[in-house]
Amino acid sequence: MSRLPIVDPKTMEKVLLKLGFQRVRQKGSHVFYRHSNGKYTTIPFHARALPKSLIRKIIRSIFMFIL
Repeated sequence: MSRLPIVDPKTMEKVLLKLGFQRVRQKGSHVFYRHSNGKYTTIPFHARALPKSLIRKIIRSIFMFIL
């Protein structure tokens, strides 16, 4: 298994938008994204990088619709 890169929220947002997700709403510092097939994910927008465990969770949730 390859190592996960350090990703900040802005970079993760760019990836989600390129994959077809749309920004639906925001509650506090958390932004909600939804795909046209119904899948959704949430990204916390803080000033620091996302934890690797959260990156792994987001990747699993967004790529479930591809498999």
